[in-house]
Amino acid sequence: MTKQNVDLGFVPQNFPEGTHMCLIYKDDEERENVISQYLRKGLLNNEKVSYFAFKASKEEIVTFLKKSGVVVNEQNLDVLSAEETYCPNGKFVPEVMLETLRQYYNASIEKGYKSCRVSGEMHWALQQISGSERLMEYEALVNNVLVTHPVTAVCQYDARKFNGETIIDCLKVHPYMIINGQVIENPYYMSPEEFLKQN
Repeated sequence: MTKQNVDLGFVPQNFPEGTHMCLIYKDDEERENVISQYLRKGLLNNEKVSYFAFKASKEEIVTFLKKSGVVVNEQNLDVLSAEETYCPNGKFVPEVMLETLRQYYNASIEKGYKSCRVSGEMHWALQQISGSERLMEYEALVNNVLVTHPVTAVCQYDARKFNGETIIDCLKVHPYMIINGQVIENPYYMSPEEFLKQN
């Protein structure tokens, strides 16, 4: 499969679709700037765009985007509950979510979108939901899925909420990380096989 390059919106260079990034943040303003531009560019590029919100409603996300200068086409944009998306039936099962990503990519292309991108607020995993201890296993395996189903993804981790051990593991399973609004190749990244062998 030949992957096209996509404009992430918040950096000048393009990246291959299917790029898997983590945004580990302590500054809400920085996060909002990165995410609003990332979503905006997807909407402008006729990509299917989905946002998995932990607590905010769709109306709040749409209002936030409009305040950031984003022209929202609600047909292109889905704002979904992170908890319901990752944990249908009240449980997190990585294999189910991986299949959801595959189906999301296939459906987006079938509907005529050029590509698709997602971003999720990951602190749903701190709610002691059954299976949430498998989050990093899931994040590692996502990298294999994105080879054949290249959904561009930004996973948001609030460093004020997650402990240091989780943040270190987060770095090990994302090939790219967003630092000070820049996307850099992650020197801590491990292949899914290597990471799962150690954990």
